[in-house]
Amino acid sequence: MEHFSRTIFKSLRRIDQRKCAHAYLSGLLATPGKKTVRRIAAGISRDPAVVQSLRQFVSLSPWNFDDVMEEITHWVARRQPGAVWSIGRAVLPKRGDKSVGVHRRFDLHSGRTLNCQLGLGSFLHVGTAQIPVDWSLYLPRAWTQDPARRRDARMPDSEQYLPTWAHALRLVDRLSARLDAPSAVVLTDMSNEPDVGYLVRGLAMRRRDVVVAVPPQLAVVPVGEASPGPVSARSLLRGPGPEGDAPAPADGSQRASGPPSVLVHLPGSSAGHAPGPLYRLFASGGDTGTTGRLWLTSLVHHSPGAVAATAALTGGTTAVLDALRQDFGLLDFAGRSFPGWYHHMALISAAYTFRGLHGAGVPAHRRPALRLP
Repeated sequence: MEHFSRTIFKSLRRIDQRKCAHAYLSGLLATPGKKTVRRIAAGISRDPAVVQSLRQFVSLSPWNFDDVMEEITHWVARRQPGAVWSIGRAVLPKRGDKSVGVHRRFDLHSGRTLNCQLGLGSFLHVGTAQIPVDWSLYLPRAWTQDPARRRDARMPDSEQYLPTWAHALRLVDRLSARLDAPSAVVLTDMSNEPDVGYLVRGLAMRRRDVVVAVPPQLAVVPVGEASPGPVSARSLLRGPGPEGDAPAPADGSQRASGPPSVLVHLPGSSAGHAPGPLYRLFASGGDTGTTGRLWLTSLVHHSPGAVAATAALTGGTTAVLDALRQDFGLLDFAGRSFPGWYHHMALISAAYTFRGLHGAGVPAHRRPALRLP
């Protein structure tokens, strides 16, 4: 634990910062229930000033989120992660309108409109574990274009509005800069993102393969000489048959065991130009009804069953996000600042990494005592 903490937080310049980071990390692993700063402080010291010390460390202290997450990435990379990079979405319900980036958003999975923050995270796979190694906070234009809000949240000038698909690309670019993994496949659920085509095209430009859940209304162009032009993904997979069977692959091969699928292009190529990259469209579990998910992948030469197995890994990403909510304090940060949000995400990611890779917590009698100077 001490070696892990020294390594992950070695970029923090001051001794008191590294001391607070180690204490906070230990508190996240050992404190039962909600992981508020007050509860964490109570578990490591009887000094009431420790609460303010930890709160200042998370919300105000000048340390770099990117440096800490890069160390976490390298720590995970030394354990030889698999060839899939998952991008997950964390919806963080909030009260009021002061928390940085808070806005009203329809959450497809709960079926409700929430007052929330939205964070996108990237995850590396180590065996059956998925480890969070980066985060990006979605900022609506109501925040990025409001000077008073920017000032109050201590938002850097470099932070501007990005759609969710662009946040996903940013996470991929940052992972690409940290890791030498040109064949890694990007896996993500963007089934409520109407502009997911921009993400798919952006990954194609980066020569990244993708397995992505797409909205049923996504426009695609089926492969074949008699192509009718763009149609919705759902209507194409339902197919022309009376039982809704998907059409056979246009290359004439027989469909391998697995979910129904069809080869497609994304629309948008200019007349007279060659079509864009080839993709396979398929339905999870063979279900094209309202409860199923539709997927698009560039892994057209892999069997549909193998690609569906990769798509199923999104369930593990969802489980990690649930664990971060329930056991690591994902929802318990009460601060309002932009740096504070990122610091909080770095700390809970470090705690989850230690627990996920080493399977250990910190017994109460071994929690570090934080003594203030």
